Amino acid sequence: MDVDVLVAGAGIGGLTTALALHRAGIRARLVEAAAELRPIGVGINLLPHAVEELTVLGLGDALAQVAVPTAEMAHFDRHGNRIWSEPRGLAQGHRRPQYSLHRGELQALLYEAVRDRLGADAVRTGTALDGFEEHAEDADGLRVTLRSTTTGARTTERAEALVGADGLHSRVRALLHPGEQRLPLWNGVRMWRGTVRAEPFLGGRTMAVVGSNATAKLVVYPISRRAEERGEALLNWVCEVRVAEGGPVEGAAWNRTGRLADVLAHYADWKLDRLGLDVPALLAATEEILEYPMADRDPLESWGRGRVTLLGDAAHPMYPIGSNGGSQAVLDARALARALTSAASVPSALRAYESERAPLTGDLVRAMREMPADRLLQAVAERAPDGFERVEDVLTVDELASIDAAYRRTSGPGDAGAGPARGGHRPRRT
Repeated sequence: MDVDVLVAGAGIGGLTTALALHRAGIRARLVEAAAELRPIGVGINLLPHAVEELTVLGLGDALAQVAVPTAEMAHFDRHGNRIWSEPRGLAQGHRRPQYSLHRGELQALLYEAVRDRLGADAVRTGTALDGFEEHAEDADGLRVTLRSTTTGARTTERAEALVGADGLHSRVRALLHPGEQRLPLWNGVRMWRGTVRAEPFLGGRTMAVVGSNATAKLVVYPISRRAEERGEALLNWVCEVRVAEGGPVEGAAWNRTGRLADVLAHYADWKLDRLGLDVPALLAATEEILEYPMADRDPLESWGRGRVTLLGDAAHPMYPIGSNGGSQAVLDARALARALTSAASVPSALRAYESERAPLTGDLVRAMREMPADRLLQAVAERAPDGFERVEDVLTVDELASIDAAYRRTSGPGDAGAGPARGGHRPRRT
């Protein structure tokens, strides 16, 4: 199918979509509201099935140069006692690693690949999507209105398909679903995030989850292969604290600045010698702290209509649990490109793409909301507030097994090409 696709949004989902469409022989161009693409944000995880897709797109070597292949995920109580752990990526038997890296570095890698393969003008920055119109008598496509974010000038262009990959506050989604709640939905957990140079801990490739977000929770992991090669670590940290009941929330933006005093108040005495982590020192040494509410949106019954669809966070924003946000956007891109190469028409291709991806991602959104692992971490805090010697004295065998099941559910739908190459794993709990 010879199609001209306009992608609104040049984040991870939009850029990967452009690369996937180009590989399938489909013309793609992108518009991005930001005046320039800068390496903002903090860490991100890519699950093995997403790494497989990026490797197929020719980015495997570039990822290996910058990302840390995560070897283990481990849960600890507030005092650093190990509750549960399992191997990850290659250590779990997958043919591809699970990667941890800086979000900005991933976006820059994708952007460079798009410019190299699609041309230097493939991404128009400083250009926002304002609206679109599709008429029954117009068999060739739709009319898209674009606006310069610098001058405010509007122009109208034609496209045969429009993909809204414009994030949590998607303009395309708002136009497609005008009756939807305007604001994202907050669960009451406040998140602070940052990156900081530090000494490696627990072997240098562990993702550690400490405490419970009912009171205070820390997630920390290394995100720089180059730092690792120097014998150092660039650590990404996330602090989660439940501070309210939740509900619709204003100001949900990844680049909102946070204050050290606000987050440090919850972690002032967190010196975790068993893990080699002095949390107050890590927080104080962080140059830029970001603050974000843990928010999502209710799954949609249908994403788009006609020649318009959604992708990534515009389609299925979800809590950052299970390393799924970026990974699912990559899988969206793969599915969209495949649908557009096999269907008889653009509308039928987009509906086929949605019928494949919407149920899977909707299930993930709902699974993230349940947060069963967090409930068990809180149970440990309540049953053993001063720590423990044996986790089996705190949690039952069935409760420990439920953590395994929760992560199997929230690791997301994979692909045979990225799945374990040998038998299953046995999580470590001591």
